[in-house]
Amino acid sequence: MLDLKTLRADPEAARVLLKIKRFDFDSARFEALEADRKVLQAETEQLRNERNTKSKAIGKAKSAGEDIAPLLAEVGDLGERLTAAEDRFNALQEEYQAFLQGVPNLPDSSVPPGSDEADNQEIDRWGSIPEFNFEARDHVDLGAGGVLDFETASKITGSRFVVIHGVVARLQRALIQFMLDTHVSEHGYDEVYVPYIVNADSLYGTGQLPKFAEDQFRIEGDADYYLAPTAEVPVTNIYRDEIVDAARLPIRHVCHTPCFRSEAGSYGRDTRGMIRQHQFEKVELVQLVAPDTSWDALEELTEHARTILKKLELPFRTVVLCGGDLGFSAAKTYDLEVWLPGQNQYREISSCSNFLDFQARRMQARFRAPETGKPELLHTLNGSALAVGRTLIAVLENYQDGEGRVHVPDVLRPYMGGATTLELAARG
Repeated sequence: MLDLKTLRADPEAARVLLKIKRFDFDSARFEALEADRKVLQAETEQLRNERNTKSKAIGKAKSAGEDIAPLLAEVGDLGERLTAAEDRFNALQEEYQAFLQGVPNLPDSSVPPGSDEADNQEIDRWGSIPEFNFEARDHVDLGAGGVLDFETASKITGSRFVVIHGVVARLQRALIQFMLDTHVSEHGYDEVYVPYIVNADSLYGTGQLPKFAEDQFRIEGDADYYLAPTAEVPVTNIYRDEIVDAARLPIRHVCHTPCFRSEAGSYGRDTRGMIRQHQFEKVELVQLVAPDTSWDALEELTEHARTILKKLELPFRTVVLCGGDLGFSAAKTYDLEVWLPGQNQYREISSCSNFLDFQARRMQARFRAPETGKPELLHTLNGSALAVGRTLIAVLENYQDGEGRVHVPDVLRPYMGGATTLELAARG
């Protein structure tokens, strides 16, 4: 949630910035709500003060043995008027909060303008795109011998799911373990295991609710539970309503979870294969840092994600998202896009974002500032490092040899029992 002080100081400036995100901030409505809030707050406080003053006068008169009937007459319907004023004020506050909850984070000044992903700006490229002396196959064709079974998954559940068999299932497990080991041992992250089911408060804290309710898998029942769309939600919410010691900063967590998304806004897109599924694996990096370090932390976190791709020797590029493609809660995002020979294009494999204090304000995640001893909002960041399913696709497609085999990247061989190639023709 945005800082109300910032909005109140210059709502028009916020409107201009949010246009970069293609969000139409109704500054007139905001100013009207703010004006009504001031009036109702003043009215409520005035009635409370009047009640307190007259209650004291009645008490004093009663103690002195004076006739309190005239004073009681003055109070009259004061209680009813105060209750009515409080009800109006509370109703306005709810309307105000609902309005603010729908306002996205302000983009950083370094975010380029643009409407959609076509306007994202490439920063650099790493690695060489492989040149094959055969026609590159995509992961669906490579797995057609049975190791990637979409038909059975559809029977079990429905579309946008997969059953993975044999050596490819082991390869996915190897990728997860390799990513976790790298981030813990080389990058200094603390590994956490978290629930895969989260409550509505957690989704609200990181910005998925109420704006993106249709993208969530809600669990039927009395409890307001949802399947976690990303480890960002449970991991960041560890610090909801907490005040951490500044000496603990920066807090860095790495977490592997399955992720569940309804993909409500993507029907008809990426329907082939594993690119966009309802259930997928991800290794997520989350950082909570002091405000003056968050931009350096974004560069660091992004490089940690890039390291995984470099170790796997997968060609990729880094882009900075334009305003129109920037997420609801993010102030700035770098996407890493890996080369997929089967599609002959780069595809997103990681998004690394700085949310500044936007999520922390919603969660009330704070640290105690050493200089003042007072609680201040943390800055939160996260990034995929990496999306495991898309990494699996990238390995299969970039390391294919045209004869039904996939060569195992050097860094994964210790996790694959020393195997150097994988036969995809058979399930086992």
